[in-house]
Amino acid sequence: MINKKIAKPSSTGECIKMLLPVRDSLDILNGKWKLPIIIALSYGSKRFKELQREISGITAKALSKELKDLEVNQLVKRAVFDTKPVTVEYTLTDYGQTLDKVIIELRNWGVKHRKRIIGK
Repeated sequence: MINKKIAKPSSTGECIKMLLPVRDSLDILNGKWKLPIIIALSYGSKRFKELQREISGITAKALSKELKDLEVNQLVKRAVFDTKPVTVEYTLTDYGQTLDKVIIELRNWGVKHRKRIIGK
């Protein structure tokens, strides 16, 4: 048993029921840049260049692609403002904010894992 909340599947069917939503989640969040983008936007709305500066190593092409994917999955909202020059801001949606607990748990696990493996 993984923990008290996740009962050990007693059949292949139950295992598949457990795996399907986990795979769905990983399909959306998978990749090098999606979680860093979500984390950056959890601190507030940002323009494209602000995101690129905050997320070390991401190219403009990769950022653009990932933002589009996150927008399609309703995790990020793109707002265009009628200014000169045109201003575009990205914001984490209410739905995107539902990932906060998941990200905090991933962080906590990562801290424990790092300490366990490298002692830091």
